[in-house]
Amino acid sequence: MLTGKIRTDIDKLWEKFWTGGITNPLTVIEQISYLMFARMLDMQEEVAERKANRTGKDFERLFPNTPEGQLLRWKKFRNMSGKELHKHLKQKVYPFFAQLGSAEGEGGEREGLGHISEYMQDADLEIKNESVLTSAVEMVNDLPLTQSDVKGDIYEYLLSKLTTAGINGQFRTPRHIIDAMIELIAPQPTEVICDPSCGTAGFLARTMEYLNRVHSSEAGIFTDEDGNQHFTGDLLEPYRQHINTQMFWGFDFDTTMLRVSSMNMMLHGVSGANIRYQDSLSKSIKENFPRQEQNFFDVVLANPPFKGSLDETNTNPDVLGLVKTKKTELLFVAHILRSLKLGGRAAVVVPDGVLFGSSKAHQQLRQELLDNNQLEGIVSLPSGVFKPYAGVSTAILIFTKGGSTERVWFYDLQADGYSLDDKRSELKGEGGNDLPDAIAQWHKYRQMVDSNISTNTINTLFGDKFKKTFVVTAENIVANKYDLSINRYREVEYQQEAYEDPKVILQRLKGLEQEILTDLDELERML
Repeated sequence: MLTGKIRTDIDKLWEKFWTGGITNPLTVIEQISYLMFARMLDMQEEVAERKANRTGKDFERLFPNTPEGQLLRWKKFRNMSGKELHKHLKQKVYPFFAQLGSAEGEGGEREGLGHISEYMQDADLEIKNESVLTSAVEMVNDLPLTQSDVKGDIYEYLLSKLTTAGINGQFRTPRHIIDAMIELIAPQPTEVICDPSCGTAGFLARTMEYLNRVHSSEAGIFTDEDGNQHFTGDLLEPYRQHINTQMFWGFDFDTTMLRVSSMNMMLHGVSGANIRYQDSLSKSIKENFPRQEQNFFDVVLANPPFKGSLDETNTNPDVLGLVKTKKTELLFVAHILRSLKLGGRAAVVVPDGVLFGSSKAHQQLRQELLDNNQLEGIVSLPSGVFKPYAGVSTAILIFTKGGSTERVWFYDLQADGYSLDDKRSELKGEGGNDLPDAIAQWHKYRQMVDSNISTNTINTLFGDKFKKTFVVTAENIVANKYDLSINRYREVEYQQEAYEDPKVILQRLKGLEQEILTDLDELERML
């Protein structure tokens, strides 16, 4: 959605950071975030000043109305020389961020700041190179931060750099997988949505983009000079207060991630997203967020950490009551079940081991999903989706809290639009992307279920297990010890190959050997 010029400017700045000695991409994004925050504070103050001039009423200032206080504003310091600018930001401006974050009922809660100011308390200027600093300030000053949908695209583009940046890529689920999961769940603007391990808030930010796209009238859609479509979400106005303050919840225990995700939500037009410091599996969650511990969320979208294990003494005992294990991939699914409202739904990425693991905890969790909830669907993903960081096979679980499972819809996704090697190059042409078909088949299936089409009809239409998509009855799954692996149920059609008689092949080999010997004899005579 960005113009070529903005992309080029960001790429040039990224290169300057790299050559200036800052090679950690997360640090680059964090440093740019601080500068964007500084500019947005000044922009907000200017809006308040213009409003006060029109109405003649006083307003609560972010910046003290003193010569020293006004020097904290972007428009006042952005033209300083490199050395002066570095000193001013480090000793004056960034400490002011910390003051905002610690001020209860004041700057930290001002409209438009959300919770990001809370996580600016340990903001520090790590740009030592004065040339890099002045270039960064110039670029941030030129960014079109007044255009809400473009702001989000800018930050998405910055975050996309994490996918090519070593270990930090673990924080980022591929954007097209996130979009597919959102399409499968179809969140509504009246709902409350959570990611219990939010990272950069990709699921939450992309949900906001989805809502803008789905809830834009014809008048609310426009195309820029580069042919990019923009969606204003003008039909969301009745829900705007809810969206800004109550709709989005994200938890993480990495303060860098909290800063990045808060900025991401702000730039996507959500001023008061509830991005909170919290280990979602810790027993302390009950003390800090008792309302969010159980039966609170309408929708959960998540790609929780795999391959982790927790100390049982620090794990929420209520989650352990559902599934007694140290494995984080099982504990997160149990936690999500508890945090959903009755009738709430979730789409969660899990490693394939969750589907067929033979331990007591694995079977206990799958039994809970089928017997006491509605396990709606499973999308089996190809093993290269999370390369180059992990080659593990994964799947998307789609479930609704409460009730019991009648049948499970499966889809064998063999291609996601990108190569399945470490390069993950985009594939062009037909057959390289099953995601659109998976989404279409899911909505077709859900429409039949919601229309109360008979079980026999659904089982007949989705009963061909030779196809990519099919349904399996809960009785069949229970009979297979709650095994949810797609290969347990999908049937493979083998083509019979016709081979020549071995005697015929042997005679042909003898003939070839005779020809070689004849040629060798001829060569020997020539010598």
